Amino acid sequence: MQSYEKLLLQNKAWAETIKADNPEYFEKLAQLQTPEFLWIGCSDSRVPADRITGTHPGEIFVHRNVANLVVNTDVNLLAVLDFSVTVLKVKHVIVCGHYGCGGIKAAATKHDHKPVLNMWLRNIKDVYRLHREELDAIKNDEQRIDRLVELNVQEQVMNLAKTTIIQKAWKKEQRPHLHGWVYGLKDGLIKPVFEMKAGTKFDPLYEYEV
Repeated sequence: MQSYEKLLLQNKAWAETIKADNPEYFEKLAQLQTPEFLWIGCSDSRVPADRITGTHPGEIFVHRNVANLVVNTDVNLLAVLDFSVTVLKVKHVIVCGHYGCGGIKAAATKHDHKPVLNMWLRNIKDVYRLHREELDAIKNDEQRIDRLVELNVQEQVMNLAKTTIIQKAWKKEQRPHLHGWVYGLKDGLIKPVFEMKAGTKFDPLYEYEV
């Protein structure tokens, strides 16, 4: 049996278990999607949003990429953000990084990861540059990377606030609240590290007349 075939068998077993417990589960799920949360997380396979938050299908709208970045030229992310905020009316947007992130570690080195990945990781290098004094003062390598993980989450939350998508929703509906979290692979716990409530004032350079 091929590895992918095992996934299909496990899916069938899972679906049958769910239907045995609640015969109308999938029928009801197919009719409605009203998530309260948008989760912007890392693509790392060890950080599944639903599993670590104990939520069910339909409760969290999810976007994942390497190192949970919010890049202003990423049309994929912006489409997800616009749909979740404007159409689904989510109340909270969560950027969740994780300690031990390979993308963060890679960005902190001078290694050439080839053009496309270099371009993506440069966004993290920019975070390091903004906080260089604090990070360079941390002598322990693991602790320095952990702090970069936290600061990266903080900057991605700030990047959300810089979008007209968020600013329009803040002005018209006083939502969503923005949260920066970090997940610990070693203990399974989520640590809140940054927050911006709807309408939070920040650098006026990035504020639009929406």
